[in-house]
Amino acid sequence: MAPDVRTATSADAAERRRASLALAVIVTGVLMTAVDTTIVVLALPDIERTLHVPLSGVIWVVISYLLVITLLATQVGRLGDMFGRVRMYEAGFLVFVVGSALCAVATSETTIIAYRVLQGVGGALITANSGAVIADTFPAERRGRAYGFNGVGYNLGAILGILLGGIIITYVSWRWIFWINVPTGLLAFGLAVKVLRGGTSGQRPRFDLGGMALLGTGLFGVLWAMTRLATSSFSGTVAVALAGGVVLLGALGVVEGRRAAPMLDVRLFRIPTVTPTLLAAMFQGLASFAVLFLVIMYLQGVRDLSPLHASLVLVPGYCIGGVAGPLGGRMADRFGAVWPATIGLGIQTVALVVYAQLGVHTPLWLVVVAAGANGIGASAFFPANSSVVMRAVPDDQFGIASGLLRTFANVGMVFSFTVAILVAARSIPRGLAFAIFAGTTHLSHHLGATFTGGLHAAFYASITFMALAAALSATRVLGRHRVPAGATPPGPAGGPAGGPAGGAAQGAAQVAASHPEEGAPV
Repeated sequence: MAPDVRTATSADAAERRRASLALAVIVTGVLMTAVDTTIVVLALPDIERTLHVPLSGVIWVVISYLLVITLLATQVGRLGDMFGRVRMYEAGFLVFVVGSALCAVATSETTIIAYRVLQGVGGALITANSGAVIADTFPAERRGRAYGFNGVGYNLGAILGILLGGIIITYVSWRWIFWINVPTGLLAFGLAVKVLRGGTSGQRPRFDLGGMALLGTGLFGVLWAMTRLATSSFSGTVAVALAGGVVLLGALGVVEGRRAAPMLDVRLFRIPTVTPTLLAAMFQGLASFAVLFLVIMYLQGVRDLSPLHASLVLVPGYCIGGVAGPLGGRMADRFGAVWPATIGLGIQTVALVVYAQLGVHTPLWLVVVAAGANGIGASAFFPANSSVVMRAVPDDQFGIASGLLRTFANVGMVFSFTVAILVAARSIPRGLAFAIFAGTTHLSHHLGATFTGGLHAAFYASITFMALAAALSATRVLGRHRVPAGATPPGPAGGPAGGPAGGAAQGAAQVAASHPEEGAPV
């Protein structure tokens, strides 16, 4: 073999090793956020008792984290494009560690929620920039595989959260569910500093403060109103917040379309595959995140399982989803992203149909089967769906595109929570529904049968949303290679895009766990 050939081969092998280490760092971040998600759900009853948090405030321990990630995803993704994706990603670990340590020493309802908000800031920095970090690390033909391993990280983290959470809450204290994030986060930060490297768009740092304000206040108005509906009755305050949020988001589209260097480049939505992909992510989140709440309420309220035992029923689904993740990613690499994503949504729809048959005496193995099917469907959908967006956008827009995908998915998740609670409150009092979710009570046989009927309606609503996501995903077959006549995909400050050719040496991924619930089989 010629010396130059051997040198090239050695360099390629070294680059692949570095990419593998980088993927290990990303998976560690995914695992850490997933552990935090499932552990917190298990700890709600103890947090309620120890800190004397009213039932209406307990749910904000969960939802405040998701709200912050949703509000900040696009902003911090843009910051990653401007100042360095790896730098912002690494900063996320430090913020997350500080937030976790403060949660561990919280003394009241106000402090635990405030510190969860700080955790959410760190989570936003991690999740919104992780996709762009992978885009700087992997070639396009390997991005699906990287996505699949992200799914492994999420599912493994969810399992560890359930098992560790049960042990910690039973034998130690709920405060240690936050303390364990400190060494894990510091380890992930150290690894990230050592092995990650990534670029910026080369743009001069310019903040679009007006765009940030419009997006942040608009999203907050809508999401706060919808979340408030789940905890109280409709009121003038809720109506004003909802209407004001919608108006501000509408104004955002107008204002950002006229700026030379917008925070949210609305021209991305003119790329044929981008809009249906984002909407598919939103409706999938709207359908699937509700199921997380509904199944937990069914297992705890109707079947009288403890929070730990209810979560253990879902462990096989996480295991199956973890095994299927890399396979789903390879399918997207080999056959293209559209059909694996659409088929995955179809499989999740079947799982929802199974859930809609649950009754007071349904064997628990049927829940396990449905969770497994849902895990397989999610493992096919998420790697492929994210790959579609990142293939379509210019290289310098990886951060904002990753943040947009996270925002749309999280908007669906927050609305999904509201739908779940509102439907549950149709058959039993809203306060009782909250107590069931928190694991502090269960229902009598008569009320259990009534509540199960209400859950069926919620599952059928989720089936509708999931079918709509599948239809949106399927439409991308027609438009995935077309660009509107006269349109040029946006590049830096409106210039020519790097486009798919410019991204040939760069892959992309949008992390499977922000969310915290993305990819969660339930």
